[in-house]
Order: sequence, then C-alpha cells, then structure tokens
Amino acid sequence: MRVYHGSTVVINRPLVQIGRLGLDFGQGVYVTDFKSQAEACATRMSRIRQENGVVNVYELDMDRVKHEFKYKCFPEYDMDWLDFIVANRKRQYDGEKFDVIEGGVANDRVIDTVEAYMADLMPRDVTLRNLKAHRPNNQLCICNQTTVDVCLEYLETYNINYYA
Repeated sequence: MRVYHGSTVVINRPLVQIGRLGLDFGQGVYVTDFKSQAEACATRMSRIRQENGVVNVYELDMDRVKHEFKYKCFPEYDMDWLDFIVANRKRQYDGEKFDVIEGGVANDRVIDTVEAYMADLMPRDVTLRNLKAHRPNNQLCICNQTTVDVCLEYLETYNINYYA
C-alpha cells in the first residue's frame, strides 16, 4: 500500500518514539493512503512552521502487518473509535496494545464534535449521530519500531508548497 506523511521534514527513517503523545491513536508514525490528506497536512505544517512543506512517500506491506503484527482497524466513526480516540487524546488508554492502528482522523470536520463529547457537553447518542454524518479520512499509526523497520519502505519525498 502506498502511504504518505505530510511534514516540513524529509523523514527517510521514521522513528516511533519521536511521535507526539496524546494523538488519536497514541504515539507513533502516522501515515495515510490519501495523498490529498498528506498534502493538506504538509500545507498546514508549512504555514505553522514557516518552512517548506513536503510529502514523504512510503510503501507499507499491509499483508505482513496483518499477518505478523497486532493490527486494529476502525472502519467507521463509531463508539469503539470514539472511546479509543478519547482515551488516547486524554493519555488514558490502557487497553490492548497494537502495532498498527487504522481508522478515521479526528480532523477539522469532526474535532468539534469529539471535543464537545470529551467536555461532557454532548451526549453519546448525539455525538455518534454527528460523527456518522461524515465519511472518515484515513490514517494509520505504526506504534512499534520493529513494524516500521520491517514493513515501511521509504520511496521519496516531494515538495508540496512554500510558506507564504
């Protein structure tokens, strides 16, 4: 599977421990199979950091991931996804550990709903109804360095834009 990571930095050897804590699926290397999503991330990071935006391109061996590592997939915005995201964002996740997690992004389209739920301003049923109105973007978080080393191959990096 071809995957992408939007950034301002060329990352030819991703390191799990460099990833920030408190993200959707926890600490790890985040990639997406949606090229446009990575390009939008690179553009956003370029503006924030006032540096050139780049997209790092990789090949991810999903057959190997699914057969040799602990893989979790959230195919839609549902209660399992919401509980997992909230626990990770609060840094309180203590459930089963996975090597690779795939599922929807808590991005600009849905973050207000997630944050309202996290602040107890929106009940679960309303939260789920709001989330189900959106088709998830896709992200994969590789949480294990061995999985990165064995299953993720760096292909190239290309410039996406320059900060303005």
